[in-house]
Order: sequence, then structure tokens, then C-alpha cells
Amino acid sequence: MRNEHLKTVKPNFPGNKVINGQFANGEELYTPSFKTVIKWQLSRNPQKEEKEKDNYVPAVIPDAQLFTCNHDLLVWLGHASFLLQLNGVSFLLDPVLVDSPFLRRRHPLPCSLSDIRHIDYLALSHGHRDHLDEKSIQTVVQNNPQVKALIPLAMGPLLHQMAPGITYQEAGWYQQYSLPENLGIAVYYLPAAHWHRRGLTDMNKILWGSFLFKTTSNLIYFGGDSAYEKHFVEIKDLFGPPDIAILPIGAYKPPYMMQLSHMNPPEAVQAFNDLGAKTFIPMHYGTFDLSDEPAGEPIRWMQELAAAGKLHGKLKIPAVGERVLL
Repeated sequence: MRNEHLKTVKPNFPGNKVINGQFANGEELYTPSFKTVIKWQLSRNPQKEEKEKDNYVPAVIPDAQLFTCNHDLLVWLGHASFLLQLNGVSFLLDPVLVDSPFLRRRHPLPCSLSDIRHIDYLALSHGHRDHLDEKSIQTVVQNNPQVKALIPLAMGPLLHQMAPGITYQEAGWYQQYSLPENLGIAVYYLPAAHWHRRGLTDMNKILWGSFLFKTTSNLIYFGGDSAYEKHFVEIKDLFGPPDIAILPIGAYKPPYMMQLSHMNPPEAVQAFNDLGAKTFIPMHYGTFDLSDEPAGEPIRWMQELAAAGKLHGKLKIPAVGERVLL
């Protein structure tokens, strides 16, 4: 499958493979097992005491003016949520901004929900609840009635349930969204090694992926959720080295549960090096309790790897709400 109305930028790429109605991870179908979840829930975490004592939370810089700034910038809002502003166009990436029965934030937003305005595009990498939250989407759309959405294949009906009437474009891997040429921005939907499920009957019914944002002066890669795979090399070969790679580093324990969905810090470093990127900005840690590792372990491990020279570039660890000027 692919969107026949959008440009496919990888030569001879036929579209995303679908097997028995489910999107595949490249050529392979990946369907996580309930048995694995049950095993995890019934097993004792060997780091239980360490996790209970680890009170790490990311630093937060309050800034009610974030969404009125005219500079090219990147702002981490926690977990995988970012404000990205390029050429005066504002993108909100994977906004999960409020608590839900499934997810409790461990730190506040740097601003109030009512401050999140002037958003031109939502960029939604996939449908898992820690990346796509109904109340957050509804709040953003209510405050930004002009907003449009850039989403993966088959997400449209789900998004339309959350925000009836919203304008959106669906893309498959290696497809370029159709944006007005005068914006001077190209946005591509690219691979990730992951999966989809929100309910009992929708396993892999919505595609997952990553984003690349390109202007004459910036190339920004947002990795979404992904295990380590060969697509990072393929992305570099197709587009060249990104200036910034935003990659997930958390929710990797226990490995038997997480290794086909997420990257640990060494795998994220390898992905960054594969991309040939200049600056690594980590995400997907510190905001929600999703897995067995202690809250501060991912970022400490990342810092150790960078200090040991494993990272072939610069490590930038922004505070929540910190303006990273591009």
C-alpha cells in the first residue's frame, strides 16, 4: 500500500507490504504476543529496588512564550512530544500533553495547554497511546482550528474520530507529503521497526514510521518509536546526514519484551552513527513509566557512551521547554 497521490522518493519502492490485513515491518509481519505481556507482568523486575530509589525527572524550563517565537527552533515537551519550527511554520510532533488512565506524567509541561497555539501541522508517527492521545489531539485542534495533520497510512479514520473534520494527509514509507512550495519545507514519512495496537481488533491496522524535515538550511530526523534496524543506513544513503537526529533511548527492559520495539542507548548510538548525523537529541525517557529500567538509567547510559567516544557526533540533552535554536 501507498498513497498514490503522493510522491515516492525511494526508487522502485512499491509501497508498504500488507500480510493478511496487517502492515508488515518491511517484509516481516511482527505481532507481539499477549503471553509475553503476561510473562512480564508476572515476573519480578531485578532492578525493582533501584527503580524505586531513582527519582530522576528531566529539568523543566517554564516558558509561556514558546509558541509565539519566530525563530527556527526545536523544543522538547517531554517523552516524544516536540515543537519544531522551520521557516515560520510550526509542527507539533506526537503530542501527548495530559495524563490519561494509561499514562501519568512525571513532570509538568513548560507551559499551559492554552499557550499551545499557532500550530500549522501535527506530525503523528504512529498510533500507540504514548504518541497519540485523544484528549491532547482534541485540545490542540480546539486551540488551533487551522491545524492540518501529517499521518501514516490508515490513521485517518482514527484521527477523524478524535477530531472530526480535521484535514490530513496519509503517507507510506518513503513518501513526501504535499506542502505548499512557498513554505520551503519538504516533509517525508520514513521507516521504523515497530508495530501498532490500541484495542483488541486493530493489530497492525495502522502504519508506523518516522519523519524527516528538510529546508535549505536544516535536515531534521525524528525517529518515532523504533527498534534498531537497517533503515537508518538507507535513510542516510537517500537523504544524506541529518543535522539533528531525535532518537528514542528508553523503554528497553526487559529485552524479551522490548527489543523488537524500542532501542536501548547503545542501539540508539548505532542508529545515530548509521545516520551520520551531527547532533543527537534523545527522547522517549523520563516522562512516563513504561518499562523496567530505572527512570534515569537511559540518559546516564547515553552520557557514558558519549563520554567514551562511542557517539560520532554531539550529544545535546535539552531540558523540557528549552529552546534549541536551529
